[in-house]
Amino acid sequence: MRVQGSAALITIMLSLALVGCENSTGTDQVTGDWLIPIDQIFDGGPGRDGIPALTNPELIGAAGAAYLEDADLVIGLKIGNEARAYPHAILDWHEIINDDVNGTQFSITYCPLTGSGIAWNRVINGTPTTFGVSGLLYNTNLIAFDRLTNSNWSQMKLQCVNGPLSGTSISTYQIVETTWETWKEMYPQTKVVSSNTGHSRPYGQYPYGDYQTSGSLLFPISNDDTRLPRKERVHGVIVRERTKVFRINSFADDIDVVNDLFNDVALVVAGSRAKNLVVVYERKLDDGTLLSFTPIQNASLPVVMTDTEGTRWDIFGRAVSGQRVGTELKPVRSYVAYWFAWGAFFPGAEIY
Repeated sequence: MRVQGSAALITIMLSLALVGCENSTGTDQVTGDWLIPIDQIFDGGPGRDGIPALTNPELIGAAGAAYLEDADLVIGLKIGNEARAYPHAILDWHEIINDDVNGTQFSITYCPLTGSGIAWNRVINGTPTTFGVSGLLYNTNLIAFDRLTNSNWSQMKLQCVNGPLSGTSISTYQIVETTWETWKEMYPQTKVVSSNTGHSRPYGQYPYGDYQTSGSLLFPISNDDTRLPRKERVHGVIVRERTKVFRINSFADDIDVVNDLFNDVALVVAGSRAKNLVVVYERKLDDGTLLSFTPIQNASLPVVMTDTEGTRWDIFGRAVSGQRVGTELKPVRSYVAYWFAWGAFFPGAEIY
């Protein structure tokens, strides 16, 4: 992703953040009972809906996305036969995109300050809702709110932390975060969010200066784990209240596969440093079969690995050929975020 922008733009964004630091709990929104420490909730500055979420954005074909460069990161989602890309270049400015694919209703949530992107199921207790940006942060991470009950949700905790739905866990959809170049290679017919959002934003510019590459933070965190560089992007998994992270840069340039056992759950982790992606699934099928996987070198993406039975699997954990064609591996709760955020939310996280 490009790191650029006018000095005036960066000054505005940083001044908003600094205002938030000075008025951490002075906002009217931080009232009532919270499942997170109130003194660790910070006002990011713009206020509720000050960063406008998008709903049902305009979509275009890959060839029309002139505002994107090949190295830009996107959050890719595939439902049925439809592939869609949600670029960081848009999410840096809007943080949440509420969307729908043939009746599957979800919200792409992205926090630029923690580098964490997750697809949430926005049907809660049987009722659809949309999410907005509250303007509040916990461990410098996005707190979203739902427009149905005005409850507040911690993105990386995957949980409602305040309001009528307090304590409710959010369910997620499998995503693949990678470069625009890789996503286009895998899904050339993809749709992508247009820069025609109805808002005037310089989508080719990153709004936070050198934040992605510096070691500095804009807001305090509850635990600063120095085992890895703060801003290293890692893929973390959450299994039965324990957490383990996989370093994207530790994978080979070609597709690499790790058969792992974490907290008594058998996992397969497929990744590529050059393709800038990591995905994680359970290796045990619903019928009890425990599979072992190997990478398919120089594979025709999105196919990435094969199992001991000869079935070939794609990046979304779907069997595309062999005796188990049509079978899907079970996703685990996992996503990419900066290392400092994993260390803050999940102290003592294991590093592969």
